[in-house]
Amino acid sequence: MTEAALPHMLALADLEMPARRRLPRAVFGYIAGGSETGATVRANRAAFDAWAFRPRVLVDIRERSTATPLFGRPWAAPFGIAPMGGACTVRCGADLILARAAAAAGIPFLLSGASTVPLERVREAAPSGWFQAYFPSGRDGIAALVDRVAAAGYEVLVVTVDIPVPANRENNLRNGWSMPLRLGPRVIADALAHPRWLVTTGLRSVFGRVPHFENFTAERGPPMFGGSTAGAARATDLDWLDLEFIRGRFPGRVVIKGILSAEDARLARNAGADGIIVSNHGGRQLDHAAASLAVLPEVVAASGDMAVMLDGGIRRGTDVLKALALGARFVFVGRPFLYAAALAGEAGVRQAIELLREEVERDLGLLGCTEPAGLHSGFLMRAVGGS
Repeated sequence: MTEAALPHMLALADLEMPARRRLPRAVFGYIAGGSETGATVRANRAAFDAWAFRPRVLVDIRERSTATPLFGRPWAAPFGIAPMGGACTVRCGADLILARAAAAAGIPFLLSGASTVPLERVREAAPSGWFQAYFPSGRDGIAALVDRVAAAGYEVLVVTVDIPVPANRENNLRNGWSMPLRLGPRVIADALAHPRWLVTTGLRSVFGRVPHFENFTAERGPPMFGGSTAGAARATDLDWLDLEFIRGRFPGRVVIKGILSAEDARLARNAGADGIIVSNHGGRQLDHAAASLAVLPEVVAASGDMAVMLDGGIRRGTDVLKALALGARFVFVGRPFLYAAALAGEAGVRQAIELLREEVERDLGLLGCTEPAGLHSGFLMRAVGGS
Protein backbone atom coordinates (compact mmCIF):
# COMPACT_ATOMS: atom_id res chain seq x y z
CA MET A 1 0.00 0.00 0.00
CA THR A 2 1.61 3.25 -1.11
CA GLU A 3 0.63 6.78 -0.27
CA ALA A 4 -0.27 7.39 -3.91
CA ALA A 5 -2.84 4.58 -3.73
CA LEU A 6 -4.85 6.12 -0.90
CA PRO A 7 -6.98 8.37 -3.16
CA HIS A 8 -8.35 5.19 -4.75
CA MET A 9 -9.95 4.11 -1.49
CA LEU A 10 -13.73 4.27 -1.97
CA ALA A 11 -14.84 4.23 1.68
CA LEU A 12 -13.35 4.58 5.17
CA ALA A 13 -13.72 0.84 5.68
CA ASP A 14 -11.25 0.29 2.84
CA LEU A 15 -8.46 1.69 5.03
CA GLU A 16 -8.56 -1.06 7.64
CA MET A 17 -6.95 -3.97 5.77
CA PRO A 18 -4.06 -1.91 4.29
CA ALA A 19 -3.41 -0.53 7.78
CA ARG A 20 -3.42 -4.05 9.20
CA ARG A 21 -0.74 -5.03 6.68
CA ARG A 22 1.30 -1.89 7.28
CA LEU A 23 1.36 -1.98 11.09
CA PRO A 24 2.84 -4.54 13.48
CA ARG A 25 0.21 -6.87 14.89
CA ALA A 26 0.55 -5.43 18.39
CA VAL A 27 0.09 -1.85 17.17
CA PHE A 28 -2.86 -2.65 14.92
CA GLY A 29 -4.47 -4.73 17.66
CA TYR A 30 -4.11 -1.87 20.13
CA ILE A 31 -5.85 0.54 17.74
CA ALA A 32 -8.53 -1.76 16.33
CA GLY A 33 -9.32 -3.97 19.29
CA GLY A 34 -11.88 -3.71 22.05
CA SER A 35 -12.08 -5.22 25.50
CA GLU A 36 -12.57 -8.92 26.26
CA THR A 37 -14.79 -10.48 23.58
CA GLY A 38 -15.18 -7.31 21.49
CA ALA A 39 -18.97 -7.47 21.81
CA THR A 40 -19.37 -3.71 22.17
CA VAL A 41 -17.22 -3.00 19.11
CA ARG A 42 -19.55 -5.20 17.06
CA ALA A 43 -22.66 -3.75 18.69
CA ASN A 44 -21.65 -0.21 17.73
CA ARG A 45 -21.67 -1.18 14.06
CA ALA A 46 -24.79 -3.35 14.27
CA ALA A 47 -26.82 -0.54 15.82
CA PHE A 48 -26.70 1.44 12.58
CA ASP A 49 -28.10 -1.51 10.64
CA ALA A 50 -31.19 -1.49 12.86
CA TRP A 51 -32.41 1.70 11.17
CA ALA A 52 -33.62 2.28 7.61
CA PHE A 53 -34.18 5.56 5.79
CA ARG A 54 -37.49 6.96 4.57
CA PRO A 55 -36.34 9.50 1.95
CA ARG A 56 -38.47 12.38 0.71
CA VAL A 57 -38.73 12.97 -3.04
CA LEU A 58 -39.28 15.91 -5.38
CA VAL A 59 -37.38 18.18 -3.00
CA ASP A 60 -35.14 20.92 -4.42
CA ILE A 61 -31.74 19.77 -3.17
CA ARG A 62 -29.57 21.79 -5.57
CA GLU A 63 -28.29 23.98 -2.72
CA ARG A 64 -26.95 21.49 -0.20
CA SER A 65 -24.49 22.14 2.60
CA THR A 66 -22.79 19.98 5.21
CA ALA A 67 -21.95 23.04 7.36
CA THR A 68 -22.89 22.57 11.01
CA PRO A 69 -22.68 25.13 13.83
CA LEU A 70 -21.59 23.99 17.28
CA PHE A 71 -20.46 25.97 20.31
CA GLY A 72 -20.41 29.23 18.40
CA ARG A 73 -18.28 27.99 15.51
CA PRO A 74 -19.35 27.06 11.98
CA TRP A 75 -17.85 23.67 11.09
CA ALA A 76 -17.54 22.41 7.52
CA ALA A 77 -19.19 19.07 8.35
CA PRO A 78 -21.14 17.53 11.24
CA PHE A 79 -18.26 15.29 12.30
CA GLY A 80 -14.85 15.61 13.91
CA ILE A 81 -11.86 13.45 14.79
CA ALA A 82 -12.26 11.55 18.06
CA PRO A 83 -9.52 11.43 20.72
CA MET A 84 -7.11 8.52 20.33
CA GLY A 85 -4.39 7.88 22.86
CA GLY A 86 -1.04 6.51 21.78
CA ALA A 87 -1.57 7.72 18.20
CA CYS A 88 2.18 8.07 17.70
CA THR A 89 2.47 4.27 17.61
CA VAL A 90 1.06 4.24 14.07
CA ARG A 91 3.12 7.16 12.78
CA CYS A 92 5.48 9.64 14.42
CA GLY A 93 3.74 12.92 15.10
CA ALA A 94 0.28 11.45 14.44
CA ASP A 95 -1.36 13.87 16.88
CA LEU A 96 -0.07 16.81 14.87
CA ILE A 97 -0.95 15.10 11.59
CA LEU A 98 -4.55 14.65 12.70
CA ALA A 99 -4.76 18.17 14.12
CA ARG A 100 -3.45 19.83 10.97
CA ALA A 101 -5.67 17.79 8.67
CA ALA A 102 -8.73 18.62 10.76
CA ALA A 103 -7.88 22.33 10.83
CA ALA A 104 -7.40 22.37 7.05
CA ALA A 105 -10.77 20.65 6.57
CA GLY A 106 -12.63 22.91 8.98
CA ILE A 107 -13.63 20.20 11.47
CA PRO A 108 -12.72 19.82 15.17
CA PHE A 109 -9.89 17.59 16.34
CA LEU A 110 -10.15 16.24 19.87
CA LEU A 111 -6.66 15.79 21.32
CA SER A 112 -6.42 12.86 23.73
CA GLY A 113 -4.98 13.31 27.20
CA ALA A 114 -2.98 10.14 26.43
CA SER A 115 -1.12 11.96 23.64
CA THR A 116 2.60 12.45 23.12
CA VAL A 117 2.68 16.01 21.77
CA PRO A 118 2.30 18.83 24.31
CA LEU A 119 -1.22 20.23 24.16
CA GLU A 120 0.19 23.72 23.67
CA ARG A 121 1.94 22.69 20.46
CA VAL A 122 -1.20 21.00 19.11
CA ARG A 123 -3.22 24.13 19.93
CA GLU A 124 -0.86 26.11 17.70
CA ALA A 125 -1.38 23.64 14.85
CA ALA A 126 -5.18 23.54 15.27
CA PRO A 127 -6.42 26.72 16.98
CA SER A 128 -10.01 25.45 16.97
CA GLY A 129 -9.15 22.04 18.44
CA TRP A 130 -10.59 20.57 21.63
CA PHE A 131 -8.79 18.83 24.51
CA GLN A 132 -9.94 15.60 26.16
CA ALA A 133 -8.68 15.09 29.71
CA TYR A 134 -8.09 12.17 32.02
CA PHE A 135 -7.96 13.83 35.41
CA PRO A 136 -5.73 12.80 38.33
CA SER A 137 -7.06 12.40 41.85
CA GLY A 138 -7.26 15.44 44.07
CA ARG A 139 -8.47 18.97 43.47
CA ASP A 140 -4.94 20.40 43.24
CA GLY A 141 -4.04 18.15 40.33
CA ILE A 142 -7.40 18.76 38.67
CA ALA A 143 -7.04 22.53 39.02
CA ALA A 144 -3.50 22.50 37.63
CA LEU A 145 -4.52 20.59 34.50
CA VAL A 146 -7.62 22.73 33.94
CA ASP A 147 -5.51 25.87 34.25
CA ARG A 148 -2.94 24.51 31.79
CA VAL A 149 -5.65 23.76 29.20
CA ALA A 150 -7.20 27.21 29.67
CA ALA A 151 -3.84 28.95 29.43
CA ALA A 152 -3.18 27.18 26.12
CA GLY A 153 -6.34 28.77 24.74
CA TYR A 154 -8.56 25.72 24.31
CA GLU A 155 -12.22 26.65 24.00
CA VAL A 156 -13.64 23.17 24.71
CA LEU A 157 -12.55 20.81 27.49
CA VAL A 158 -13.83 17.24 27.25
CA VAL A 159 -13.85 15.18 30.44
CA THR A 160 -13.84 11.42 29.82
CA VAL A 161 -15.69 9.64 32.61
CA ASP A 162 -15.98 5.99 31.53
CA ILE A 163 -12.60 4.66 32.66
CA PRO A 164 -12.69 4.47 36.47
CA VAL A 165 -10.46 1.37 36.23
CA PRO A 166 -8.36 -0.05 33.37
CA ALA A 167 -10.22 -2.31 30.96
CA ASN A 168 -9.39 -5.96 30.29
CA ARG A 169 -8.03 -5.75 26.75
CA GLU A 170 -6.98 -9.35 26.30
CA ASN A 171 -5.97 -8.93 22.66
CA ASN A 172 -3.23 -6.52 23.75
CA LEU A 173 -1.84 -9.04 26.19
CA ARG A 174 -1.88 -11.80 23.58
CA ASN A 175 0.02 -9.56 21.17
CA GLY A 176 2.65 -8.61 23.75
CA TRP A 177 1.38 -5.04 23.98
CA SER A 178 1.60 -2.96 27.12
CA MET A 179 1.50 0.72 27.93
CA PRO A 180 4.20 1.94 28.34
CA LEU A 181 5.48 -0.46 25.69
CA ARG A 182 8.03 -3.08 26.74
CA LEU A 183 10.31 -4.25 23.94
CA GLY A 184 10.08 -7.99 24.52
CA PRO A 185 11.01 -10.68 21.95
CA ARG A 186 7.48 -10.91 20.55
CA VAL A 187 7.22 -7.15 19.98
CA ILE A 188 10.70 -6.97 18.43
CA ALA A 189 9.98 -9.85 16.04
CA ASP A 190 6.68 -8.23 15.11
CA ALA A 191 8.41 -4.94 14.35
CA LEU A 192 11.11 -6.58 12.23
CA ALA A 193 8.38 -8.15 10.11
CA HIS A 194 7.09 -4.66 9.23
CA PRO A 195 10.18 -2.80 7.99
CA ARG A 196 8.38 0.30 6.69
CA TRP A 197 6.78 0.92 10.07
CA LEU A 198 10.06 0.08 11.80
CA VAL A 199 12.02 2.72 9.83
CA THR A 200 9.41 5.48 9.84
CA THR A 201 8.06 5.06 13.36
CA GLY A 202 9.57 2.34 15.56
CA LEU A 203 13.27 3.22 15.35
CA ARG A 204 12.58 6.95 15.49
CA SER A 205 10.64 6.46 18.71
CA VAL A 206 13.12 4.17 20.43
CA PHE A 207 16.42 5.74 19.34
CA GLY A 208 15.33 9.27 18.56
CA ARG A 209 13.30 11.57 20.75
CA VAL A 210 11.43 9.02 22.85
CA PRO A 211 7.78 10.12 23.10
CA HIS A 212 6.37 10.86 26.52
CA PHE A 213 2.80 11.09 27.71
CA GLU A 214 2.71 14.87 27.73
CA ASN A 215 -0.82 15.72 28.83
CA PHE A 216 -2.07 13.44 31.59
CA THR A 217 -1.38 16.14 34.17
CA ALA A 218 -0.02 19.67 34.32
CA GLU A 219 3.48 18.17 34.19
CA ARG A 220 5.19 15.94 31.67
CA GLY A 221 4.37 12.26 32.10
CA PRO A 222 6.38 9.05 31.68
CA PRO A 223 7.93 7.83 28.40
CA MET A 224 5.79 5.68 26.15
CA PHE A 225 8.53 3.06 25.73
CA GLY A 226 9.97 1.21 28.68
CA GLY A 227 8.96 3.64 31.40
CA SER A 228 6.71 3.45 34.42
CA THR A 229 3.05 4.41 34.56
CA ALA A 230 3.79 6.55 37.62
CA GLY A 231 2.55 10.05 36.97
CA ALA A 232 0.00 8.86 34.42
CA ALA A 233 -2.57 7.50 36.85
CA ARG A 234 -6.20 8.37 36.20
CA ALA A 235 -8.59 9.13 39.01
CA THR A 236 -10.76 6.28 40.29
CA ASP A 237 -12.61 8.67 42.61
CA LEU A 238 -13.76 11.35 40.16
CA ASP A 239 -17.37 12.28 40.94
CA TRP A 240 -20.08 14.78 40.02
CA LEU A 241 -18.78 17.31 42.58
CA ASP A 242 -15.44 17.25 40.75
CA LEU A 243 -17.31 17.92 37.51
CA GLU A 244 -18.95 20.96 39.09
CA PHE A 245 -15.49 22.10 40.23
CA ILE A 246 -14.10 21.71 36.70
CA ARG A 247 -17.11 23.55 35.25
CA GLY A 248 -16.57 26.43 37.65
CA ARG A 249 -12.86 26.71 36.93
CA PHE A 250 -12.69 26.33 33.14
CA PRO A 251 -13.71 29.48 31.22
CA GLY A 252 -14.76 27.70 28.02
CA ARG A 253 -17.17 24.92 27.19
CA VAL A 254 -17.15 21.71 29.24
CA VAL A 255 -18.25 18.45 27.62
CA ILE A 256 -18.64 15.10 29.39
CA LYS A 257 -17.69 12.04 27.32
CA GLY A 258 -18.83 8.53 28.16
CA ILE A 259 -22.55 8.98 28.85
CA LEU A 260 -24.80 5.96 28.12
CA SER A 261 -27.91 6.64 30.20
CA ALA A 262 -30.62 9.26 30.55
CA GLU A 263 -29.93 9.42 34.28
CA ASP A 264 -26.31 10.44 33.76
CA ALA A 265 -27.35 12.93 31.09
CA ARG A 266 -29.54 14.67 33.66
CA LEU A 267 -26.70 14.67 36.19
CA ALA A 268 -24.37 16.15 33.58
CA ARG A 269 -26.87 18.91 32.89
CA ASN A 270 -27.19 19.59 36.63
CA ALA A 271 -23.39 19.78 36.91
CA GLY A 272 -23.38 22.58 34.35
CA ALA A 273 -22.02 20.71 31.33
CA ASP A 274 -22.41 22.44 27.99
CA GLY A 275 -22.55 19.15 26.13
CA ILE A 276 -22.13 15.40 26.35
CA ILE A 277 -20.71 12.74 24.06
CA VAL A 278 -22.70 9.52 24.04
CA SER A 279 -19.89 6.97 23.96
CA ASN A 280 -18.76 3.55 25.16
CA HIS A 281 -15.10 4.39 24.47
CA GLY A 282 -15.20 2.65 21.11
CA GLY A 283 -15.91 -0.67 22.80
CA ARG A 284 -12.59 -0.49 24.63
CA GLN A 285 -13.82 -0.39 28.24
CA LEU A 286 -16.81 -2.39 29.57
CA ASP A 287 -17.52 -5.28 27.23
CA HIS A 288 -21.22 -5.72 26.38
CA ALA A 289 -21.89 -2.06 27.15
CA ALA A 290 -24.79 -0.64 25.16
CA ALA A 291 -24.12 0.62 21.64
CA SER A 292 -23.89 4.40 21.56
CA LEU A 293 -26.56 4.77 18.87
CA ALA A 294 -28.96 2.46 20.72
CA VAL A 295 -29.19 4.75 23.76
CA LEU A 296 -28.97 8.03 21.86
CA PRO A 297 -32.73 8.82 21.73
CA GLU A 298 -33.26 8.42 25.48
CA VAL A 299 -30.15 10.47 26.25
CA VAL A 300 -31.28 13.26 23.91
CA ALA A 301 -34.69 13.33 25.60
CA ALA A 302 -33.05 13.87 29.01
CA SER A 303 -30.44 16.41 27.92
CA GLY A 304 -32.41 19.63 27.72
CA ASP A 305 -30.45 22.33 25.90
CA MET A 306 -27.08 20.57 26.17
CA ALA A 307 -25.36 19.70 22.89
CA VAL A 308 -25.54 15.93 22.46
CA MET A 309 -22.78 14.32 20.40
CA LEU A 310 -21.94 10.68 19.66
CA ASP A 311 -19.05 8.41 18.76
CA GLY A 312 -18.70 4.69 18.17
CA GLY A 313 -18.87 2.68 14.96
CA ILE A 314 -19.36 5.45 12.40
CA ARG A 315 -17.90 4.49 9.02
CA ARG A 316 -20.25 5.93 6.37
CA GLY A 317 -22.08 9.13 5.58
CA THR A 318 -25.31 7.23 6.17
CA ASP A 319 -24.13 6.47 9.71
CA VAL A 320 -23.58 10.17 10.34
CA LEU A 321 -27.08 11.01 9.06
CA LYS A 322 -28.73 8.32 11.19
CA ALA A 323 -27.09 9.68 14.34
CA LEU A 324 -28.14 13.24 13.48
CA ALA A 325 -31.71 12.16 12.69
CA LEU A 326 -31.91 10.50 16.13
CA GLY A 327 -30.95 13.75 17.85
CA ALA A 328 -27.17 14.06 17.87
CA ARG A 329 -25.87 17.51 16.99
CA PHE A 330 -22.44 16.20 15.98
CA VAL A 331 -20.48 12.95 15.75
CA PHE A 332 -16.85 11.90 16.11
CA VAL A 333 -14.91 9.29 14.13
CA GLY A 334 -11.67 7.75 15.31
CA ARG A 335 -9.98 4.61 13.99
CA PRO A 336 -10.40 5.21 10.21
CA PHE A 337 -8.62 8.56 10.39
CA LEU A 338 -5.76 6.98 12.32
CA TYR A 339 -5.49 4.27 9.65
CA ALA A 340 -5.30 7.04 7.04
CA ALA A 341 -2.50 8.71 9.00
CA ALA A 342 -0.60 5.41 9.16
CA LEU A 343 -0.89 4.91 5.41
CA ALA A 344 -0.39 8.39 4.00
CA GLY A 345 0.18 10.94 6.73
CA GLU A 346 -1.61 14.28 6.68
CA ALA A 347 -2.56 13.96 3.01
CA GLY A 348 -4.24 10.64 3.77
CA VAL A 349 -6.25 12.07 6.65
CA ARG A 350 -7.37 15.02 4.53
CA GLN A 351 -8.54 12.62 1.83
CA ALA A 352 -10.40 10.47 4.33
CA ILE A 353 -12.14 13.52 5.82
CA GLU A 354 -13.22 14.71 2.36
CA LEU A 355 -14.40 11.22 1.45
CA LEU A 356 -16.73 11.16 4.45
CA ARG A 357 -17.88 14.76 3.91
CA GLU A 358 -18.77 13.97 0.29
CA GLU A 359 -20.76 10.94 1.43
CA VAL A 360 -22.69 13.09 3.89
CA GLU A 361 -23.47 15.66 1.20
CA ARG A 362 -24.53 13.04 -1.35
CA ASP A 363 -26.64 11.12 1.16
CA LEU A 364 -28.40 14.31 2.24
CA GLY A 365 -29.47 14.79 -1.37
CA LEU A 366 -30.65 11.21 -1.72
CA LEU A 367 -32.60 11.58 1.50
CA GLY A 368 -34.32 14.74 0.27
CA CYS A 369 -32.69 17.06 2.81
CA THR A 370 -30.50 20.11 2.19
CA GLU A 371 -28.59 20.44 5.48
CA PRO A 372 -27.82 18.47 8.64
CA ALA A 373 -30.04 20.74 10.72
CA GLY A 374 -33.05 19.55 8.68
CA LEU A 375 -32.73 15.92 9.79
CA HIS A 376 -35.23 14.41 12.22
CA SER A 377 -36.58 11.02 13.24
CA GLY A 378 -39.24 11.11 10.55
CA PHE A 379 -36.53 10.21 8.04
CA LEU A 380 -36.00 6.86 9.82
CA MET A 381 -37.83 3.66 10.57
CA ARG A 382 -36.83 0.40 12.17
CA ALA A 383 -35.26 -1.87 9.57
CA VAL A 384 -36.85 -5.23 8.83
CA GLY A 385 -35.39 -7.56 11.39
CA GLY A 386 -34.02 -4.63 13.41
CA SER A 387 -34.56 -4.56 17.15
